[in-house]
Amino acid sequence: MKNLTKQKINRRSFLKTSVVGALALGVGFMPIFAKPNKKGDKMKIAILAASGKAGKLITQEALNRGYEVTAFVRDSTKMSKFKNLKVVQKDILALDSKDLSGFDVVISAYGVVATPQDYEPIYKHLSAILANNPARFLIVGGAGSYYMDKERKTQFIDTPEFPDIYKPVASAHNKVLSFLRTQDSLNWVYVSPPADFVFDAPKSGKYKIIGEYFEVNERGESKGSYADYASAMLDIAEDSKINKERVGVIGL
Repeated sequence: MKNLTKQKINRRSFLKTSVVGALALGVGFMPIFAKPNKKGDKMKIAILAASGKAGKLITQEALNRGYEVTAFVRDSTKMSKFKNLKVVQKDILALDSKDLSGFDVVISAYGVVATPQDYEPIYKHLSAILANNPARFLIVGGAGSYYMDKERKTQFIDTPEFPDIYKPVASAHNKVLSFLRTQDSLNWVYVSPPADFVFDAPKSGKYKIIGEYFEVNERGESKGSYADYASAMLDIAEDSKINKERVGVIGL
């Protein structure tokens, strides 16, 4: 318990120091409120690792917007509460190109802090089976790869206050992003969350989609809820102009 408390304190110190540094570098914010939901087109969306924290919220948001959603999970019982949802019980590494054909968007919500070694093989496998697939491939990413300076020499993970406990999974996320940047046959979009990513915070509907650089809101925070991140993910899915790039999300 003492170690956990210390990590929380270090994380708060880390965020505060990083915010001050970002402001000093002129990496600020522009208040942009969330776009209204679009419910016109019957887009077909596949969600991988849909039974996780982010996956379930993204699944619900996609269903709320009236899309045709297929959830890929290892345990179908975890999706029993959802209505109008097609569920496929299959491990990510067992998927093939046929499983993911016919979708407009494929969203990977995979994210396991305890096993960062799994990120590279999983995303190399997904990239291989999605190669030359016209679907856009959206990835729930990490915040450690945000750039802290205009020269792109320092990333969020490189700051001295970054807690050691998060470095393995942050490094794994960063490797995924670097790998995706080399994939010309893939319509990828890597979506970083805010630095302080809060699961149990309510959906506010107030968030901003940002780019490569660390940004903060008017309260000096890089903070946001999983629910608002899920909404932003669907906004990105609806905007085909966002492609082959990393974007991020912060709450306002």
